[in-house]
Formats: sequence, structure tokens, C-alpha cells
Amino acid sequence: MLITVIQYIILIFIILFLVMLAQKLKIAYPIILVLGGLLLSFFKFLPSIRINPELILLIFLPPLLYEAAWYTSWRELWHWRRIISSFAFLIVIVTSFVVAIVSSSIIPGFTLALGFVLGSIVSPPDAVSATSVMQHVKVPKGLAAIIEGESLMNDASSLTVFRFASAAVMTGSFVFKDAAGSFVVIIVMGIVIGILIAMIYYAIHRWLPTNPQMDVVLTLTAPYVMYITAESFHGSGVLAVVSGGLFLSYRRQRIFTYSSRIQGANVWSTLGFMLNGIVFILIGLELPVIIKELGSVSLNEAVKYGLMITGVLMVTRLLCTFGATVFTIFASRYITTAQSNPGWKAPLVFSWAGMRGVVSLAAALSIPVYMNNGQLFPQRNLILFITFTVILLTLVIQGLTLPVVIRWLNMEEQDSHLPLEEQERIIVNTLTEKSIEFLDTYYAEDLRANTALWELREDLEHRKSISVHNRREGIDHEQYRKVYLKMLDNQRKVLRSFAKDPRTQDEIVRKFQELVDIEEEILRMKYEYGVSH
Repeated sequence: MLITVIQYIILIFIILFLVMLAQKLKIAYPIILVLGGLLLSFFKFLPSIRINPELILLIFLPPLLYEAAWYTSWRELWHWRRIISSFAFLIVIVTSFVVAIVSSSIIPGFTLALGFVLGSIVSPPDAVSATSVMQHVKVPKGLAAIIEGESLMNDASSLTVFRFASAAVMTGSFVFKDAAGSFVVIIVMGIVIGILIAMIYYAIHRWLPTNPQMDVVLTLTAPYVMYITAESFHGSGVLAVVSGGLFLSYRRQRIFTYSSRIQGANVWSTLGFMLNGIVFILIGLELPVIIKELGSVSLNEAVKYGLMITGVLMVTRLLCTFGATVFTIFASRYITTAQSNPGWKAPLVFSWAGMRGVVSLAAALSIPVYMNNGQLFPQRNLILFITFTVILLTLVIQGLTLPVVIRWLNMEEQDSHLPLEEQERIIVNTLTEKSIEFLDTYYAEDLRANTALWELREDLEHRKSISVHNRREGIDHEQYRKVYLKMLDNQRKVLRSFAKDPRTQDEIVRKFQELVDIEEEILRMKYEYGVSH
């Protein structure tokens, strides 16, 4: 037992080292982790990692989806809703269908139902991989928002197709009419349950006497409660987590204190980092194990099938992307679209950003070993091998070349947002002016009586900054603190108005909201613990 614990501690240090290496090389860390895991798999000091297939979706997916939803802009999601929904649902189904047809045609003994199982597993692209790649290059914010939004929604549709395809293999029957109706019910049920549970959590955070530690613990339980409840009622657990996460994220300024937001952000960023790190290194570590269990299928044949399915996925996504572009141009003549003419650069980047990752791995590993009749699930190990091959190839080939493609295209921002520097300048100036106006309107007499408050106003006026703690001692410390806190609350109201402005990006608003939270933390520490500036 002690040896096993030591081995896993070593694995964590290896993950950290590989991520640091990826940062040094300016390569997306999922690529380095997969390759590193593959290299490590040939050494015997690590145990064979076996995860219960029934638990893999439950362990990793809910928190990763919840974190992604928490930092997704609802406004951007709505702005690009038509493009995102088409790729999240229609294109996933098209991709699953194409993979099912091709795989059942080229792989001996592969039925159409097994083809749909494989197609549903490999159809959803991974946002973590694409986002980590795009951190090192300049890409239009609108395109990045579409890629992230697509990954949130297509997980639900692909896993729903996976559920029906697996059931068809297990039972040997499939009725399209029943499946189509159930598909809609599962989606609607998942969204409704997710929002209902989110409303319960909203009420707990808003009206019960929680502290920051309780708030963080509650947020850690939320994705699991949403996922398990939705799945128990035969709804989409993925959509429950996504919809519930978006609901609470949009209201986080109302339900959490500054301290809860700061602590929660730190906990969730660490948890998301570790879970992603473990999943991506598992991809490399598991591949040799899958190779040993291929059975009657030779390694050369399995590699050939993996290469062919990877090529089919790349071509299908490319054709679907440009097909959607043509349809958008045509539809813009009759309806209002987010972008009437996307051109060819954005669709090319979008199609090439279709790297597979966490969801595909989780779905593949969740295939049951045995069917209801006690027999082995047919072609399970070959499906696993093809899935791992697709993930590995798309991460390495597309992940390493995507930055080159983006730099070559030299894309420019085409959305309605102002330049980032201009957005920040407007927010800083507005917050400063509103803070001065707030002090002059409500505390005019106190400004004349309290030196510290007057100097606070002077700092705001001359420094043009929203973080201007007065370093000198004032006459009435308690009054200064109370007024300062009310001024920060007023700044939060101003920032909420910016969040509704389509010219301002949510990530810029969120940055200033975090700065205001940090400012309040510093102020409270100064007066509660006597911290000197």
C-alpha cells in the first residue's frame, strides 16, 4: 500500500515537471503529458492503472465541465448560439454517422451499432487542448468563444448518442423514432434538472449563513449532485452540469462574498489543473495496456484502422465547417446572423482545432466489459485502441501545427469588441469617475471631516486608479473602512453594467471584478489584522 502511494506521488511530480517543460517549450501541456505518459508506460516502476469503467465518467467529467461552464461567457454563448448549437448537435450526429458507416465497412465484424459507439466517442473535440494551444498565439476572441462553447455542448450530444448506441449493442435492437424522441427528452430533462438544482444552491449561498469554506465545499459538490440527479432521472448529466454551472456563474457576484470568490477561484483552478493533468497522462499510460488486450486483431491492423478513422474525422470536420460557412452566408440573406460572411480563415482554424481529449477518453473507458447476458462487449479493446490513437494523433498533429496555421493566417479581430487596451482604459476611467461621484454625493461632509477619506478622493482624482489605498493614518479609521467598502460595492455595480455592454469582453470585466475583490481583501486585512502598508 505504501509503495502504491509513493508511486502516485511520483506520478504527480512527473505531471508537474511535464507541465513546466511544456511551458518552457511553449507547447500545449496536454500534448507533452500524453507523450510523457506514453514514454512512462514502458517503465515498470508505475503500476498498471485500472479505473472502474462505470465510475470514469462520474469522477472526471462533472468537475471539469463545471469549471469550464463557470468561466464561459453566457453573453458570448448566446451571441454565437446558432453556430455553437449546429456544431454541438447536428455536426456531432453527422460525424458519428460518418464514422459508423466507414468503420462498419472497413473493420471485419464491426456492426453499425458498434460504429455509432465509436463515432459518438471520437466526435466531440476537447476545449482544454484547443484553449491551451491558443494561449500561445493571437486568435480572435469570437473564434475562441465558439470553440469553447462548442466543446461544452457537444459533450452532451455525443454522450447521448453513445448511450443509445451502447444500448443498441447490448440489447440488439434500435428504433429511430423512439431514440429521436428520447434524445429530446434527455436534453430537456438534463437542462431543467441542472437549473433546478442550481436554484437550490443559489438559495443556500444567498440566504443561509455560509462562510467561504462552506461556499467552496458546496461548489465542489454541485457538479456531482447535478450529474447524478440528472442521470438518475434519465436526463443528460452533462447538460445538467453545464446549465447549472452557467446559471450560478452568471450570479456569482450576488451569491458569494469577495472571500468566497477568491478562495473558490484558487481551489477550482488547482482542481481543474490536476484532473486534466491526470487524464491526459492516463492517455499515454493506458495505450500499451490496450495494445496487449487487442486479442485477435493484430497491432498493424489496429493502427491502420486508427489512422483511417482519424483521417475521416479530420476531413469530416473540415467539410462540415466549410459547409456551415456556406449555409451561414446563404441564411444571412433572410435572417440576422452573428457574422454574415465568416470568410475562409476562421473556418479553417476552427476545423483544425478539433483535437480530441478528456471526454473521448472518459467515454471509451466507460464502455462496460460485459453485456447484460454476461458476454464480453464486442470489439471493446479495438474501440479503445482506435480512440486512444485518435486522441494521440489529433493532439500531436493538430496541436503542434495549429499555432503555425494561426500565425500563417494572421487573423484579425472581426467582432464588435473594442481593443483590449481601450476596454481597460474605459473601465478604469469610469470606475474612477463613479467612485469620486459616489464619495461627493453621499459623503461630502465626511470628506471635509476625515483626512483619510479626503486623501482617498485625491488619490482617485490624480492617480486615475481603482486601487488606491490611502497609506496615511486617518482620523476615523472605522468610518474610512466603511466608506471604502461601500465604494467598492458601488464599483461592482458599475462593473455589472459593463458586463451587459456588447463592446466589452466578459474576461476583462471579470478581471476588474477580481481586482475589486482583492482590494477588499487587502482593506479588511489591514484593519482586522493590523497589516501595515
